[in-house]
Amino acid sequence: MIRPSVLVFSGVDPSAGAGMHADIQAIAALGAHPLSAITALTVQDNDRVFAVHPIPALLLRQQAQALINKIDIAAIKIGIVANHANAEVIAAIITELRKKQPNLPVVFDPVLASGHGDALAVDNAIQIIAPLIEIATLVTPNLPEAAALCGGDRRSETQAESLLRRGCRHVLIKGGHGKDNGKVVNQWFTQGHSRSWSWPRLKGAFHGSGCTLASAIAALLASGKTMEQALDIGQAYCQQALEQSYAIAEGQRIPDRFILNFRDQERL
Repeated sequence: MIRPSVLVFSGVDPSAGAGMHADIQAIAALGAHPLSAITALTVQDNDRVFAVHPIPALLLRQQAQALINKIDIAAIKIGIVANHANAEVIAAIITELRKKQPNLPVVFDPVLASGHGDALAVDNAIQIIAPLIEIATLVTPNLPEAAALCGGDRRSETQAESLLRRGCRHVLIKGGHGKDNGKVVNQWFTQGHSRSWSWPRLKGAFHGSGCTLASAIAALLASGKTMEQALDIGQAYCQQALEQSYAIAEGQRIPDRFILNFRDQERL
């Protein structure tokens, strides 16, 4: 059996709660194989980011190229890119792959800062990610990220319209930062269609929840699910991972991405 491979561009989190560690765990848990092209080394724990060191663009290119030369890529997931040079490399690689795979799914989690607001890039984060929004299949901003990307506009419908005009085909605006203490509402927008999901709001804060969701969706798209199926199943998986989260220290909890028997449930 050959598993579909997801090429991940992301940074390394030493606490293993977010970034590449989270991506690898979620993709593997949902039946795809993660390939890692590291964009940055970070200094952080489960709460704060103290430093970000981008990988040289040439080295990032070499990491990805060695994989692409040998392995079929079924989907791409993008997390932090850290600087302009790395964003340009990622965009060029996707453009090249799509010459042979026009419908290659690209899931972009536009991480602008940590949950505490710590920077995750050495250049202007919004300017860095602009070319990646243009070529993404799905962009998954949270509420503060969507507002920042859309000039402060806080209306989900107009935020989605703005992002779709930039070239991406689907937008999932995550409601974890919403003011409703009882539920989290995530909204999906694509041309001519929208849908929302409502999930019980869990107590506490979680490290790497956005990485978990975006990577799960990428894995499901790589396995042949439609976008709506991938969004539906990916959110259910992420919610369960948060419900079964665990602590490694005070502060943000770690999602349990290895949920027993999740793949055997009827929804999959």
